[in-house]
Amino acid sequence: MMPLSMMEAGKPNVIKKVGGKEETRRFLENLGFVVGGTVTVISETDGNMIVNVKDSRVAIGKDMANKIMV
Repeated sequence: MMPLSMMEAGKPNVIKKVGGKEETRRFLENLGFVVGGTVTVISETDGNMIVNVKDSRVAIGKDMANKIMV
């Protein structure tokens, strides 16, 4: 298990854990980052990541990506 921020682009990954404070976890879950869901890194630029989750593209910062374990 490792953070989403360390994953290479183009490979689908299954979310195993969403960490952080309660409000952070709720925010990420509302975006579609739920345990058992699939997430794919599209690209990474200047510490920000664009990921595909639940058929939509979402931009998240590296600090948020570090809380999502795959």
